[in-house]
Amino acid sequence: MKRFALTSLSLALLGAAGAAQAQTSVTLYGVIDAGLGYVSHANANGDKLFGMINGNLSGDRWGLKGQEDLGGGLKAIFQLENGFDVGTGRLNQGGREFGRQAFVGLSGNQWGTVTLGRQYDPLVDMVQGITADNYWGAIVATPGDVDNYDNSLRVSNAVKYVSPNFAGFQVEGLYGFSNLAGTTGQGQTWSAAATYNNGPLAVAGGYFYANNPTAGRLTTGNGWNSPSSDSLFNSPINAAYSTASAIGIARGAIQYSLGAFTFGGSYSNVQYKTDGSSLQGSEHFNVGNGFVNFQVTPALLTGLGYTYSKAGGDTSATYHQVSLGADYSLSKRTDFYAIAAYQHASGDQRNADGTTNSAQASVGSYGFESGRSHQEIVILGVRHKF
Repeated sequence: MKRFALTSLSLALLGAAGAAQAQTSVTLYGVIDAGLGYVSHANANGDKLFGMINGNLSGDRWGLKGQEDLGGGLKAIFQLENGFDVGTGRLNQGGREFGRQAFVGLSGNQWGTVTLGRQYDPLVDMVQGITADNYWGAIVATPGDVDNYDNSLRVSNAVKYVSPNFAGFQVEGLYGFSNLAGTTGQGQTWSAAATYNNGPLAVAGGYFYANNPTAGRLTTGNGWNSPSSDSLFNSPINAAYSTASAIGIARGAIQYSLGAFTFGGSYSNVQYKTDGSSLQGSEHFNVGNGFVNFQVTPALLTGLGYTYSKAGGDTSATYHQVSLGADYSLSKRTDFYAIAAYQHASGDQRNADGTTNSAQASVGSYGFESGRSHQEIVILGVRHKF
């Protein structure tokens, strides 16, 4: 997303022994993604929706990113990234000023990078980039984004380490502090992942864990209140499990490029663990994703994706989702796109109020409550990067 340097200057650092020079750069960047969409069933009554649906291929954002060369291969780095809705101008990520990212750290050529602040977790950094989400965004995401396939959550109060790249192999680890006095081990988040990306083949995998410190304190549960990890319970598919004591996500993905074709697949296992009060039993999801992209011309990319999601433990819902996309680049920074998806749900599903009923569809990470066993979404949009 980095497109041009806002400032580039040399700072003279004067000392008794003489003058040294350090290179400092700051980059302003962003994405604006807006679309006109149709949803066949967009609420509990099954009503249709025609309107603006934004942040489809990429979440709307603007940010500042910079570095200072400290010498000897060492750099100071920072990034501040704001998320917003282009249709209304309101802030996303719970109204945070820099809700997408906000961190500072040091990077060395030999030992890697350490950053502190609000950050993406290692599964997003290393696994997401070789899935269909990297190309088509929310429309191909796991139903309800139950496994954070579309980066619905970030981690606050986090320290992260990223290793150097060893001939295509990298590892990454993160720990998010609860910052709660007297409750060590409660409210923390941790994650680790590894990737190999060299030539046409890319493989990645990792694990994510987040703890809910208020789970089970009230007989009806307190919802998701982790100070280190955002809520993942933003759709009718998993809203009933916001009182879980913890989230565990294991994900793996593979991608292979062959001429104009790119093939990819991924698997995730998600565990929402019992809180001993409102959620008496654990719920889990097994999710398989597959996609193929075809670069028709240098400007036109097309894609087809399929996602199978199966719930177990507390319920037995099954979700089948098929997605299509076409993206035409007018320039390196501006593109038009058309995306569509169909999802069918079967089995039983738990509601946020604790009752159960027939499973309802909810395409990707959009979170529309269909009130029906199927849902269709079609969107035409434009995206500009700067």
